[in-house]
Amino acid sequence: MTTPTDDLDPDRAVTTALPEGDADPSTDEFRPDRTKPTSHRAPRWPWLVQHRRRIRRGVILFVVVVLALPAWSLGSALLRPGSDTFTERLAEWARDHGLSGVVTWAENQRYESNPPKVGGALSDADRSAMEAGGSPSEALGGPPDIEPVIAPAIPGEGVWRVLSAVNGRPAVLKAELRPDPTHTSYLASVVWMNTTAVRFVLHPGSEEPGSGPWTEPNTIPPGKRTNLVATFNGGFRLKDALPGTFGGYYADGRTVGRLQDGAAAEIFFRDGSMTIGEWGRDAHLGDPAIVAVRENLHLLVDNGSIQASIADGSSKIWGYTINNSYYVWRSGVGVTADGNIVFALGPTLSVQTLADLLRRAGAVRAMELDINPDWVSFMSYDPSKDPANPAPAKLMNFPRPADRYYQPQSRDFVAVHLR
Repeated sequence: MTTPTDDLDPDRAVTTALPEGDADPSTDEFRPDRTKPTSHRAPRWPWLVQHRRRIRRGVILFVVVVLALPAWSLGSALLRPGSDTFTERLAEWARDHGLSGVVTWAENQRYESNPPKVGGALSDADRSAMEAGGSPSEALGGPPDIEPVIAPAIPGEGVWRVLSAVNGRPAVLKAELRPDPTHTSYLASVVWMNTTAVRFVLHPGSEEPGSGPWTEPNTIPPGKRTNLVATFNGGFRLKDALPGTFGGYYADGRTVGRLQDGAAAEIFFRDGSMTIGEWGRDAHLGDPAIVAVRENLHLLVDNGSIQASIADGSSKIWGYTINNSYYVWRSGVGVTADGNIVFALGPTLSVQTLADLLRRAGAVRAMELDINPDWVSFMSYDPSKDPANPAPAKLMNFPRPADRYYQPQSRDFVAVHLR
């Protein structure tokens, strides 16, 4: 094929041969000094072309690192020692990485899709267990039985039964009753602990409060189980604490978080006793008798009365968690007028009904501890077969295993020993 060139005299019959398939000479792609024209232009950033391989490798490495760091963190959380379930570990990791709102939303969705049953009767198993729940404590001089919430009462409802006794004195007692007139097919349990017969020890968790080492271990190891009669869960995560709401943890002369005036507190003394009070009013850190403190939220019961603020469901008072009016697994602890300790837990408790249960058990001051089935627990221990390793038994049918506190724990807890 031939074509006249653009820059030749049109009167001259000169033609230039082009390879078959090349561009028309009238286009910008035609270059008379090249055998084959090209459409490539010079790169705007030559250094980018020169180092593009290195840049690509750097981008890939950056993406791998970004993905690997959370994967390593999550893997470490899922594989740490202890009895926490996969779901618990995943939820705790999510809360630690800015996903607390997602976890709370998921908890609320789970509750709303499967709320507790309204009405109905106790199962035959619950009724039989309550009626035959052990020897009444009257012969040992235990506290007055708890007045049932619902009339007529079921035989054995609210009656104190012996879990542990020493030298003819009641050490640990339990009672069961229905906690409110709406959820009549569920039981709640209450425990009474005689502070003259038992001593209390606050144990740290590897995550709450963390920041070890501590004098006390995050488990009850072999060799320290003799005379163990009970264990129960601690409070909310200190990592979720908001100024002026949740509080801190104190032991071994140091504090995690910040002990806050006005917060509800478990207060542990050098003589092995404990009490419940408002920090800054009922106890101060300058008291040399105090060896440990665990704050959580605000008092549910004070001066023998349920706090009026319970009704408003304020998150600043009761914490950013499942709705305060939801009937879920909850636990709480209180002190009676004569200085003994009461503990309550159940699967269908609101903040209000937990407070009422503790007040009915004789608490003049009481506080909420942890909530949800993953964290609430109370175990008693039977030394009859092996005093050095007493057999644990769950007070109620919550998910955690009976030997939970024989394994390393991520959360703090309280152990109760005979004196």
